[in-house]
Amino acid sequence: MKFKGTKDYISTDDLSMAVNAAIELEKPLLIKGEPGTGKTMLAEEVASALDMELITWDIKSTTKARQGLYEYDAVTRLRDSQLGDERVEDISNYIQKGKMWEAFTSEERVVLLIDEIDKADIEFPNDLLQEIDRMEFFVYETKKTVKAIHRPVVIITSNNEKELPDAFLRRCFFHYINFPDRKTMEQIIKVHHPKVKKALVKEALEIFFDIRKVPGMKKKPSTSEVIDWLKLLMADDIPDEIFKNRDPSKAIPPLYGALIKNEQDVQLLERLAFMARREGNSG
Repeated sequence: MKFKGTKDYISTDDLSMAVNAAIELEKPLLIKGEPGTGKTMLAEEVASALDMELITWDIKSTTKARQGLYEYDAVTRLRDSQLGDERVEDISNYIQKGKMWEAFTSEERVVLLIDEIDKADIEFPNDLLQEIDRMEFFVYETKKTVKAIHRPVVIITSNNEKELPDAFLRRCFFHYINFPDRKTMEQIIKVHHPKVKKALVKEALEIFFDIRKVPGMKKKPSTSEVIDWLKLLMADDIPDEIFKNRDPSKAIPPLYGALIKNEQDVQLLERLAFMARREGNSG
């Protein structure tokens, strides 16, 4: 079964091709792109489309590769031994399975999402290479090897916060999700807001793409944010005329808090509006 996107996820031909190529090659699919371009949602929709369970491993700055395999709770075992608990006789009682262990030992093939890998230490990706390559790992405490029953579909996301090691990149199939063009954005909006008025979408997207073009923006508004913004515009029943007759010198759009997420960008747009008004007055 090939992935072609779903009713809830607009996939470009290039993206669908990348997903299917990674599955065919049995390589992890490394997905990069701006925050809010649907990288995490892609894994959810691939799992849904291929009728597989999704196992998600959320990566934090403190995450170690070993945690994806398993963690051994030596402290609890020591405490139980002092209390005379019989469980201490079986060391496996103190081994907590990680997300990769879950994916490897699932009776059915699953999608394993390793989300935001670039948040972790620089050595983190390299520490996973052998396990992802061989689809097995050794548990030192039990002296047993855990082997994958089925090779999971591995999807790895990165926000490009730091460079990933070359050795890791060589083992992945890579795809960069480009920011959607206007036509694709209209399709995405239609999926999320099927009843939205075309005129509202047209005017809102004009403002949205204009804001994204402003040089010096610390955080450009993303796909997920324009979807939230439109939801608010629809809920407040803001008339189209507000957009159509909008004064170009007013750079801050209504309900801007859904689009603009820091005070520096608000101040930048306000400065631009002030300059536009001053130029208009001097003219």
